[in-house]
Amino acid sequence: MACEFLYNPIQEVALNAPILFDTSIPCNRGNVYHEGNTGNFILKGASSNSGCCNQFAQYQVTFNGNIAIPEGGTVTPIAVAIAVNGEPRLTSRAIFTPAAVEDYGNVTSTAIIKVPRCCCFSLSVNSVPATTDPTVTPAPVIEVQNANLTITRIA
Repeated sequence: MACEFLYNPIQEVALNAPILFDTSIPCNRGNVYHEGNTGNFILKGASSNSGCCNQFAQYQVTFNGNIAIPEGGTVTPIAVAIAVNGEPRLTSRAIFTPAAVEDYGNVTSTAIIKVPRCCCFSLSVNSVPATTDPTVTPAPVIEVQNANLTITRIA
């Protein structure tokens, strides 16, 4: 089961805010919920009828899109990351350093997410700081174009 969510026009995304998605090829089993025109998703854990306390639902989440610094911004590295329950997974951070403002670069981010039985986790793809160095000021806003998110339940 794979679901695909898209947003092709250019959108401005504030730092630590989710990327929006407005079009989808929906999931038919009800394991992934997305309210249109938002960047928030709910992933459902394994069914309570499974009888196993240690069972998890496992999802592969892949984001692909083009990111840039908007006109009037300062050139600096920019990044997006997959966030689970509001917390960015820094191992999924995809970083691009543009040569100039409005210079788009393609980024891809993937994460495997395990959701415990009878639980639900929230999911989003957020604009995040490109580094953990406190001396670097992150871009307050980035542009995202051709956002594509694929969520596949793999176990």
